[in-house]
Amino acid sequence: MTVFDIAQVSGGLMSSSSFDLIVIGGGPGGYVAAIRAAQLGLSVACVEKRGALGGTCLNVGCIPSKALLASSHHFESAQKHLADHGVIAAEVKLDLARMMARKGEVVEHLTKGVAFLFKKNKITQFDGTACITAPGQVAVTDAEGAKQTLTAGKILIATGSVSADLPNLTVDEKRIVTSTGALALESVPQRLAVIGAGVIGLELGSVWRRLGAEVTLIEYLDAALPGMDGELRRTAKRVFGSKQGLKFRFSTRVASAQAHENGVTLTLEPAAGGEAETLEADVALVAVGRRPYTAGLGLEALGVNLDAKGFICVNTLFETSVAGIYAVGDVIGGPMLAHKAEEEGVAVAAIIAGEAVGEVDHGMIPGVVYTHPEVATIGQSEEALKEAGVEYLVGKFAFMANARARSVGETEGFVKLLVCAQTDKILGAHMVGSQAGEMIAEAAAAMRGGLTATELGQTCYAHPSLGEAVKEAALAAHGRAIHM
Repeated sequence: MTVFDIAQVSGGLMSSSSFDLIVIGGGPGGYVAAIRAAQLGLSVACVEKRGALGGTCLNVGCIPSKALLASSHHFESAQKHLADHGVIAAEVKLDLARMMARKGEVVEHLTKGVAFLFKKNKITQFDGTACITAPGQVAVTDAEGAKQTLTAGKILIATGSVSADLPNLTVDEKRIVTSTGALALESVPQRLAVIGAGVIGLELGSVWRRLGAEVTLIEYLDAALPGMDGELRRTAKRVFGSKQGLKFRFSTRVASAQAHENGVTLTLEPAAGGEAETLEADVALVAVGRRPYTAGLGLEALGVNLDAKGFICVNTLFETSVAGIYAVGDVIGGPMLAHKAEEEGVAVAAIIAGEAVGEVDHGMIPGVVYTHPEVATIGQSEEALKEAGVEYLVGKFAFMANARARSVGETEGFVKLLVCAQTDKILGAHMVGSQAGEMIAEAAAAMRGGLTATELGQTCYAHPSLGEAVKEAALAAHGRAIHM
C-alpha cells in the first residue's frame, strides 16, 4: 500500500509510470531527497537531463574543482616546498592531460556511486527533461524527443542553478568561459582574467596560477569574498595577493569582453565611474555567481510563484504556491551550496513521508573556500553582530602557535570565534588555514548542540592537532588561551 492514493491517478493500478514522489533533478538536493524518501518507504522516480547523476556539484562543480585544486597543489608543492622537507625533485613537469584524466576518473567513480545508491534503494531514473503539465503529472522528453508521462502524489523540484552571465559578454567556453569551461582547459593560459573574486573565482584562479598562469581577478566590490567576515576578506587579499601572486582589481566593472583568435580583450571601468582601460587575456572566466534554473518546467502556467530574481518561493515546509509541489536547493535561494541542498533534501523527504523533521537552520550552514590555505565560515560575522547591536567576545588563535601546524609547515591563518557576551554561546566561527574546511565542522557541531565557549574550551583535543586551534580560540574568548 502506498502512502498516497496514486491508484486514482493511474486508473486504479500502480504502474512503472506512477509513483509516490517524482524528483526533478539529480543533484545533491534531488538525489539525497530521492534516497531518503525511498528509505522512508515511498516509491520514487528521479528525472535527470544530464544523463549522469550528481548535478553541477559532482559533474562540473564542487568535485572536479576539488580534484584540480588537489592536483595543482601537489604540483606547486613539488616545485617549491618539498626541498624544505629534504625531498629534492630534480625536474618537475606538468602533464595536464593526465591531471584532467584523473579529475574525470574521480567524477566517474562518484557518479557511478550515486547510480548504485539509486539501484540499492529501488529508485527509478528517467533520463530527459521534465515539464510539470499539471499537479501530480510530469512529462519527460528524452534526448531523441520521445515523450512519456509520469504521475505522482507529490513532485519535488531540485533543478539547481546555472552560471550567471553579464551583459555585453558572450560565453563560448573556449576564450570566454564559465566554471565549466575553466575546469576543462586543454592548456595553461599565459594570462587568465577572472571576473569575480568570490569563491569560484578564487578557487579556479588558484588552480591555474599554480599551474603557471598569470591570474588577474576583477571584482566590482572593494574586496574579495563579498559577504564574509571582514577580517577573513582582508586576510584573503593579503595571502592570495601579495604572498601567492594573484592580482586583484577591486572596485572595477567589466564593461565588455570581446573574444578573438588570440585571446580576449576586456574593457574595464572604475565602479564609481571614470576612464576606461583595456586588459588582454588568453582566457576570461566569468565567475559572478549563479542563478536559479527553472527553464522548461512549466511553472508559470501552473501558477508556481517566483521571486524577483527567479527563485521559487517556498514556505518552511518547502511547499510552493501549488499544492503537492515542493522545491529545495539552489532553485529556492539562500546559500547556493551542495550541503545546504542535501540538508533540505533530507528534510523535505521526511515532510512528504509524514515524518517529524527539524527545520533546516540556514543560519548554521558552513561555507568553505577550498584554496590553500582554506577559508571557512559559519554563523554571524563581526559586521553583522555590530549592526544588530549584539555584545560579543572575540576568541582568536593563530596557527603559527599551533604545534601541528608548525610541524607540517602550515602556519598561515587563524581561528576566530565570536561568542555572545551574555550567554557564552558561539555566534560565529571564521577560519583561515590548512584544513579549515574540516575544522569548521567542529564549530558547526558546537553551535548546533548549543555548547558554550567555556564548554568547548574544556573539551580534550588530541595533541598535536590543527583542531587544537579551535579549543584555544574558545579559551581565548575569556582570556585563557594557553599557547598564546
